[in-house]
Amino acid sequence: MGEEVVHALDGVSFEVEAGDMLAIIGQSGSGKSTLMNLLGCLDTPTGGRYILDDRDVSNLNDDQLAEVRNRKIGFVFQTFNLLGRTTALENVEVPLFYRGESGAKAKMKAMEALDRVGLADRVKHLPNQLSGGQRQRVAVARALVTHPAIVLADEPTGNLDTATSLDIMKLFLDLNDQGVTIIIVTHEHDIAAYCGCEIHLRDGKIIKVVKRDNGKPSPS
Repeated sequence: MGEEVVHALDGVSFEVEAGDMLAIIGQSGSGKSTLMNLLGCLDTPTGGRYILDDRDVSNLNDDQLAEVRNRKIGFVFQTFNLLGRTTALENVEVPLFYRGESGAKAKMKAMEALDRVGLADRVKHLPNQLSGGQRQRVAVARALVTHPAIVLADEPTGNLDTATSLDIMKLFLDLNDQGVTIIIVTHEHDIAAYCGCEIHLRDGKIIKVVKRDNGKPSPS
């Protein structure tokens, strides 16, 4: 901005252990979208390091980052990002296709992922035949099918009503209890409160860290 340098992130440093459930919370302009892009290997930092699953991914090229994304990160988006003309099963198979997997083995993995999110009876349904909560469950299954190191959820309840949001957060809690590492990027404090740790951002800096010694609260 002219001669002024704006740091989207400034001195942000934290660790996420395997099996953690972490919320990154902040309003628009806080830096959480930039941080999400870095955590998801959609971008690289101009300084500092990002160690993902014991590998420094800070200076990888685009092809290397794409490989890391496909093998280490599962994405869940606010708008679901499902393919409209393909079934739930086929949507979940997409990440496997990019890994060169297809056929009966890929279908079995996709079926297992859908069963894991409670949609074994909806495998042949198209997205427009599913409710918003069911579509988000398909998106979660798609994120899980490659057994990633991290599931990164960007405003996963942003397009859902309160009751459906509760169901999705119960799903994340159940998955986390099974050992899945989950990072939720949100601006909603009630959503962040489900996590074992909250990192609050403002103007690119961490202004507060909230940790729950007794684990995550149960949804009510």
